[in-house]
Amino acid sequence: MLSYTDAPSDQPLLECTIGVDFERNVALFGDRDALIEAATGRKWTYTDLNAEVDALARGLLSLGVRRGDRIGIWSPNCAEWTIVQYATAKVGAILVNVNPAFRYGELEYVVRQCGMRMLITAPSDKNSDYAAMARTAHQDCEDLAELVFIEPDGHARRPGEFSYAEVAAGSADVAPAELAARLAGLEATDPINLQYTSGTTGFPKGATLTHRNILNNGFFIGELLDYTEQDRVVLAVPFYHCFGMVIGNLNIYSHGAAAILPGRSFSPAAVLQAVQDHRGTSLYGVPTMFVAELALADFADYDLSTLRTGVMAGSTCPVEVMKRVIGEMHMKDVAICYGMTETAPVSTMTRSDDGIDRRTSTVGRTMPHLENKIVDPDTGLTVERGVIGELCTRGYSVISGYWNEPEKTAEAIDGDGWIHTGDLAVMDEAGYISVEGRIKDMVIRGGENIYPREIEEFLYLHPSIQDVQVIGVPDEKYGEELMACIILKPGAEMISADDLADFCRGRLAHFKVPRFTDVRESFPMTVSGKIRKIDMRDEAIARMRLGA
Repeated sequence: MLSYTDAPSDQPLLECTIGVDFERNVALFGDRDALIEAATGRKWTYTDLNAEVDALARGLLSLGVRRGDRIGIWSPNCAEWTIVQYATAKVGAILVNVNPAFRYGELEYVVRQCGMRMLITAPSDKNSDYAAMARTAHQDCEDLAELVFIEPDGHARRPGEFSYAEVAAGSADVAPAELAARLAGLEATDPINLQYTSGTTGFPKGATLTHRNILNNGFFIGELLDYTEQDRVVLAVPFYHCFGMVIGNLNIYSHGAAAILPGRSFSPAAVLQAVQDHRGTSLYGVPTMFVAELALADFADYDLSTLRTGVMAGSTCPVEVMKRVIGEMHMKDVAICYGMTETAPVSTMTRSDDGIDRRTSTVGRTMPHLENKIVDPDTGLTVERGVIGELCTRGYSVISGYWNEPEKTAEAIDGDGWIHTGDLAVMDEAGYISVEGRIKDMVIRGGENIYPREIEEFLYLHPSIQDVQVIGVPDEKYGEELMACIILKPGAEMISADDLADFCRGRLAHFKVPRFTDVRESFPMTVSGKIRKIDMRDEAIARMRLGA
């Protein structure tokens, strides 16, 4: 049997825009909680949230924002992020998610590449002087007409600069009927979101997503999680990424549920406090977030009994971590989601009736209305089940392309509409897919293809290891050798390469035993929580050359 699955569904795709779907749910759930900022105490019902969305949307119209204009948002998580997301959707402007970790060069590239007309920016914090960099971009980039500051920054405003409150107040100059007419004129297939993917080389590419892409992806994730208006979802993942704004917001608000924001950035204690205080039923995170929450000294003191489900995504979940999340955090229905920005983002997902083995050894099955196949990276032919190859996805979720980059679009999406993920995967007889790593992460040692995930899963059994990533480093004899990058459990003794070899002896093939160890305090990560193995590899090589 070939490695191909599809997932037809009796439940049709939503063929409306994000704004229309939101208003439909406002009518159904107006008095229910929609958004709660745990750190500030601010909260909105669906009716309240829609009123603020409409005020900002009409304010944007008062500034002359047109359908298809690119509006950037550069901010950590906050309520205004959500309001901007829905306001831009209602006026048909394309929301450009700017990574909060960007520095000026990266910001300027994104502003110029997409022809950004407006940038909505957070106040400066200890990590980034957003306001100063935004003002420089406003001065340097001719297309950037307006800056909007979410909070006052104490500086005198220059021409073209506005406060968020001033833009919303501009709604007084625009009749509600004008916004209604704009919303009615939009199409589900209109581009509505640009997300710049963080490649390991070169400049990021602007993945162009439509209402149809992201609204449906969020909706069907919620369907598989059995969300209703009773659910209260604790969102500690960043909005700038699909995890926060699609698996999070678009999923939540298409089901009448509530979003609870623990804070502007991730704090494991704040997350668990938010679950306890606001009776969260669902919790999101990448595996490293759950590891950090479980590692809290006072973890057992938090009341997490209201939790039933949640989402892990971004990377594979170690078996031992999944067991603790299900058993100690009460998340018996927690799901694993897999995908990429270019697939809006989820293309496979586990279901609530999948056992723990499925939720740790696989990324689930194909999502409704999508197709997946696994191909030989060299020939492009679909491989037999049980054979490792490159995972490809096709269907409603695939991006329309990369903004103004037709050559790169053609490299990623073939003539039959399949997007090539660059991930190595294998499909079993039942259609479950296991991701073995990135094609570029595969280690070739003396002619042996080694997939790091297998070794990582084994090393999690070591009693002193809290987290581990396995990478390849150059070696004169074998081409590449294995290095285990380790975070130790609190109070654990240092682990040497010899200690690790002793632990592995007789339990792993000799060529899979890491030759080197690198004990670290943390792993380099993207803002969305994905671990950057290429950075670890570069750091390790630099230290090895220096003899450190």
